[in-house]
Amino acid sequence: MVMIRPSAGNTLTLRVSLQRVPGTLGKLTSALGAAGALVDTIDIIEHQDDVIVRQILIETRGQAHGLEVVEAAKSVPGVELLSVSDRVFDRHRGGKIEVTPKFPVLTRDDLSMAYTPGVGRVCTAISEQTDLVWDYTIKSNSVAVLSDGTAVLGLGDLGPEGAMPVMEGKAMLFKQLANVDAYPICVRTSGVQELVAVGKAIAPGFGGINLEDVAAPVCFEVERRLQEELDIPVFHDDQHGTAIVSLAALFGACEVVGKRLEDLNVVFLGMGAAGVACIKLWQHAGVGHFIGVDRNGIVHPDRTDLNEQKRSIAETTNPQGRRGGLQEALVGADVFVGVSGPGLVKPDWVATMATDAIVFAMANPIPEIMPEEMPDNVAVVATGRSDYANQINNVLVFPGLFRGLLDSRARSVDMSMKVAAARAIADIVAQDGASSDFIVPSIFDSRVVPAVAKAVQKAAATAGLGSASGLAKTALI
Repeated sequence: MVMIRPSAGNTLTLRVSLQRVPGTLGKLTSALGAAGALVDTIDIIEHQDDVIVRQILIETRGQAHGLEVVEAAKSVPGVELLSVSDRVFDRHRGGKIEVTPKFPVLTRDDLSMAYTPGVGRVCTAISEQTDLVWDYTIKSNSVAVLSDGTAVLGLGDLGPEGAMPVMEGKAMLFKQLANVDAYPICVRTSGVQELVAVGKAIAPGFGGINLEDVAAPVCFEVERRLQEELDIPVFHDDQHGTAIVSLAALFGACEVVGKRLEDLNVVFLGMGAAGVACIKLWQHAGVGHFIGVDRNGIVHPDRTDLNEQKRSIAETTNPQGRRGGLQEALVGADVFVGVSGPGLVKPDWVATMATDAIVFAMANPIPEIMPEEMPDNVAVVATGRSDYANQINNVLVFPGLFRGLLDSRARSVDMSMKVAAARAIADIVAQDGASSDFIVPSIFDSRVVPAVAKAVQKAAATAGLGSASGLAKTALI
């Protein structure tokens, strides 16, 4: 397999003491480079008579590689390693988010308005007219990021504590990109019933629920139950965020290769939450033909090991009745989408795909196949990584989607709203001109969130899923 590049996600801070001998710093940086590290910055921390203390930031390929790089630094004559810290862990120390008040409480008058006795009047008004909770509390701008920690990133069941850093990170992105106040709620539950009960119990304080890192098949039933029983949108990002952003990328890729959605032959590897949701949304958007593949091979109706969700895929895909595994499925395919695991696809299998093939290898952090391994018949490549072109990332979706849902006071999310969000993202690419290395915009493109929010609001209104008072403020007097 092609070697993974160093990345900012594995950054070490080295504090080193170097003897004031010409060439010592050069020897150190050469040793770091020879060990495969990428040197980002070098700062002088302290001057002494015979030594200089420097702080050096380096990117590595991961924990094991980081240890190798540290040993390489120690081996350089005239260099003393004073300390090593992991910059990622430093950024997480004490958590990444906090709650801040909108106005200060400095006087008795401030206290009497923000808290007692004034707050009692607001409480009474809301109890008498429940919809006022949208106008006079944080509900109208709040999302619960709810997780049981059973499917954290690609790392598996890490539990609710292990899920916290991810949920905090999502809350940061909600706030920075869409000014939505999101709250990590990581719970220790067992199965569908308990997680549904938690979702229902916390719903009064939120305008929407973002389910995150909940394993299949529990996630399917939890989302279905909560959406049926609550009057706020419930959105499982691992399913539908992935489906929306990948559909947006497909729109861009088809522009590049000149193929129509309805003519595409698409192979999905991975029939968990993301794979199933992607196929269903892509079908709704008009994509032509699909083959789903899981760890036991091509999904087809004759298999007896399929759960309810995979069964629904088997009944609506694979019209040619193919059998076998991924290698057989890829022959002649226009599009491959991986939502599975690292290194599962061989280059010679991809070489049997159609001319001007599209490959979305989205396993993270290591894709199913690395971009460097693509054969010549592949025209467009996308991954979930930030260090390659065409990063397919849910961050392009959920901030703007929830901004639109909250602003329209939507009661749920339907297929039309998801397709509208994907189209809004793709339209930004179309404005600038799609190319093989530009099929989705940057997550930092300031046009994305407003465009997605506006599209979702419009779709919610058309579908009759938004509140008539969504954009109006209710007056007490």
